[in-house]
Amino acid sequence: MQNSQIHAANSAPLAHEEHPSYLRHHFNSTEQQADAAGFAMWLFLLTEVMFFGGLFTAYLVYRNWYYPAFVSGSHQLNVVWGTTNTAVLILSSFTMAMGVWCAQTRRRRGLVLCLALTFFLGLVFLGIKTVEYREKIEKHHVPGFHYSLQSFLDPQSDPEVYKEYHDKALVPDMARHTELYFSLYFLMTGMHALHMIIGIGILGFMILRARAGAYTAGHETFVVNFGLYWHFIDIIWIYLFALLYLISRH
Repeated sequence: MQNSQIHAANSAPLAHEEHPSYLRHHFNSTEQQADAAGFAMWLFLLTEVMFFGGLFTAYLVYRNWYYPAFVSGSHQLNVVWGTTNTAVLILSSFTMAMGVWCAQTRRRRGLVLCLALTFFLGLVFLGIKTVEYREKIEKHHVPGFHYSLQSFLDPQSDPEVYKEYHDKALVPDMARHTELYFSLYFLMTGMHALHMIIGIGILGFMILRARAGAYTAGHETFVVNFGLYWHFIDIIWIYLFALLYLISRH
C-alpha cells in the first residue's frame, strides 16, 4: 500500500508535465493539437480564397468588357498612396514573421515588440485608406445618387479622358461603367479593410496575452496561425493593388 502511494506521488509531476495547461483534454499530445489547429486554419483560409476569388473573377470579367472605363477609373486612384500601403503591409508581414520566430524561440520581449509593430503598421494602413476614401467622397466617386464624372475632366487628373471628353457631353455608358469600377473598388478594398480591422483587434488581444507570458512557454500555435492569416491579408492587398491601381500605367 505504501509503495503504491509513493509510486503515485512520483508519477504525478510526470503526468502534469505530459499534460500542460494549454493541452485540451480531447488531444493526446501538443503536436496533435497543433496539427489540428493548423489544419483548421488552412481550411478557413481556403474559404477566404474562394470568397475573394469570386470578387476577383467578377472584377476581371467586367474589366475585360469595359476596359476603357476601368482604365479611366483606375487613373483616379492615387498610386503613391497605394504603393505606400503596399510597402507598409509588406513590412508588417516581416514584423509578424519575426513575432512567430520570437514565440518559437521563447523571446517574450521580442514577441511583444513585433506584435506591437505589426499592430501599428496595420493602423497606418487603415489611416492611409481612410484618406483615400475621403478623397473619393469629395470627388463624388462613391456609387449612388451623387456619383459624378466631373473630376475625370481635370487635365491633370487624367489627360487621356480629358482629351476625349472635355469638349463633349459625358457618354452615359462611360458614367455607368466607371461607377461599376468604383463599386467593385469599394467592395473589394472594403472587405479587405474589414479583415484588417479584425486582425488588428486580435493583435491587441495577443499583445496583452504576450505581455503576461503567453505564447512563449512552448505553445506558440495561436501566433503561428494568426501569422498565416496576416500574410494572407497582405497577399490579397498585393493583388488588389495590381488590379485596381496599375491599369494601363506606363
